Amino acid sequence: MRRYVLSILVKNTSGVLSKVTGLFSRRGYNIRSLSVGETHDPKISRITIELVGDEAVLEQIQKQLGKLIEVIKITGLRSKSSVYKELVLVKVKSNAKKRASIIELCDIFRTKIVDICAESMIIEMAGTPEKNDALLKLLDEYGIIELSRTGITALQRGAVSIHEDTCEK
Repeated sequence: MRRYVLSILVKNTSGVLSKVTGLFSRRGYNIRSLSVGETHDPKISRITIELVGDEAVLEQIQKQLGKLIEVIKITGLRSKSSVYKELVLVKVKSNAKKRASIIELCDIFRTKIVDICAESMIIEMAGTPEKNDALLKLLDEYGIIELSRTGITALQRGAVSIHEDTCEK
C-alpha cells in the first residue's frame, strides 16, 4: 500500500464535494486527508485528497473522478516534485512549570503560540505532515488536550501548473 495525493480542479458548484467524496464511499475507498478551497478563479475549486492504496485503486479512482461532469482536471502529486503542507492547531496542558520548555520546543519547530491561559496553550503548526507528527509526538509528553488538522494541501514545484491547458468539459 502506498500514499497518493491527488489534486483535482472542479467547477465551484454546490454539491460537487459531496459527489467526489460519495464516489470514494460507494466504492469502499478511504480518504486519509481532504482539503478544499477556491482557486484564484472563483468559478474553480481545488480538492486535495490523500489516500492509501495500490496502483489499481488509484487508477480506478482517477477513472471514476474523470466521469464526473464537474471535474475539470486530475493530477497526481508526487512528494519529490511537490510541496505538501498542513495546518495543525493543538491545545496542550501547560502550567507555569512546563510553559518555558513548551515555548522552547515551539521555537525549535518554528511554530506559533496563538493562545495561552493558566492551564493550557494553543500552538499553530504549518508544515509537512511528517514534521507536524514529530512535534505532536514530543508535545504528547506534556498532555495534548485536543487538536485539529486541516489535511494536506499541495502544489507542484516549478513552473508546472494544473491550470495549464484547462478546458471546460
